[in-house]
Amino acid sequence: MSLLGSIVSKILHPFGGGTADAAPAPNAGSGGSAGTSTPSTSAPGTAGGSEPVDVAAVLTGLAEKNPQTLDWRHSIVDLMKLLGLDSGLAARKQLADELHYTGDKDDSASMNIWLHKQVMQKLAENGGKVPDDLKH
Repeated sequence: MSLLGSIVSKILHPFGGGTADAAPAPNAGSGGSAGTSTPSTSAPGTAGGSEPVDVAAVLTGLAEKNPQTLDWRHSIVDLMKLLGLDSGLAARKQLADELHYTGDKDDSASMNIWLHKQVMQKLAENGGKVPDDLKH
């Protein structure tokens, strides 16, 4: 499973009730293009065919159980740590590749901001209920 797929699956299916093969958006704001594939959720816009998953509630719940104080609302590094994923630079560059980031990957601050926005957008596209302040 791709890194993006792991992120989507851990948030939208926190109890292992399914998987999501999230594909990068055809135009993820980077000027590039990618093939499209259908996520393995039951219906577009829903996770498992039920009500949309409240992304903020899932992540807040995980954060409350985590001994570290993680700012998942603003930091891709903290979001990945919260999900138990490798948050190192190499992993973030891999995620940037999956999402077709065309900026300078050595400018990690700009890349991290872009990645966080794209991940939130992908969660929304795959059936997550993402608060408006996290989509932009």
